[in-house]
Amino acid sequence: MPGLSTDAVRDLLQEVAAEVITPRFRSLGEGEVMEKNPGDLVTVADREAEVLLSAALRDAYPDAAVLGEEAFALDHTLLDRYLAAEHAFTVDPVDGTKNFVNGSPDHAVMVAEVVGGETVRAWIHQPEHGVTWTAERGAGTFRDDERMTCTPVAEDAEPRGATSMWSLRGHALDGLPPMRLSWVCCGVDYPKLMEGETDYIVYSRSNPWDHAPGTLMVTEAGGAVGHPDGTPYSPRSTRPGLVVAVDAHTCNAVQRRVAEAFTRA
Repeated sequence: MPGLSTDAVRDLLQEVAAEVITPRFRSLGEGEVMEKNPGDLVTVADREAEVLLSAALRDAYPDAAVLGEEAFALDHTLLDRYLAAEHAFTVDPVDGTKNFVNGSPDHAVMVAEVVGGETVRAWIHQPEHGVTWTAERGAGTFRDDERMTCTPVAEDAEPRGATSMWSLRGHALDGLPPMRLSWVCCGVDYPKLMEGETDYIVYSRSNPWDHAPGTLMVTEAGGAVGHPDGTPYSPRSTRPGLVVAVDAHTCNAVQRRVAEAFTRA
């Protein structure tokens, strides 16, 4: 398919971050932080970055649907177009906006390419950590130039979990240690899992812009993902809940234990 190479999209994320995101880090002015909904923040950096990323992707792929988080907040019909599209991109211009606003380096820029309902390429750029992750279906996951693989949980070990869900944070699933607070940013959570900082993560929602990039990276690195009800994940999934783990056995075990929490919800 003609268009942008994986390296070209990586460069695009880095350039956009350098132009409109990093200059605002710890320097947001009055009126540059807004609420989309109560407690749901957006900044001028989110909006400007999404415009630049989306425009570049549309220029390179005029027939593809582009689903940006901020555009969706203004026009929910974009999700329907994305779900129906044969070729699409997801854009999360500043994942971890609250972290960004609060001066935490744990934020990221994310893009995923979806063809025929499957994520085929993914990018996560962490501007303040100076790291870019990329993945291609069938070709592996890379942290800059280093190929990454998940380390399965040892047979005699208890898997360590993380979540940002208030209802589960600090709680122990049956037979497992209590879950720690995640990094509250998918663009940091997924890399931390692949780096061995946690063995599984439980999410409340499965928004495509949040999870299409990281799920491809984790599965290409040997991990596993799925919904709490046992159904497989797809970038077209809209059902609640997601379990991401370093191996299939851990993913299955957590799915069984956490399913009740989502049934109650």
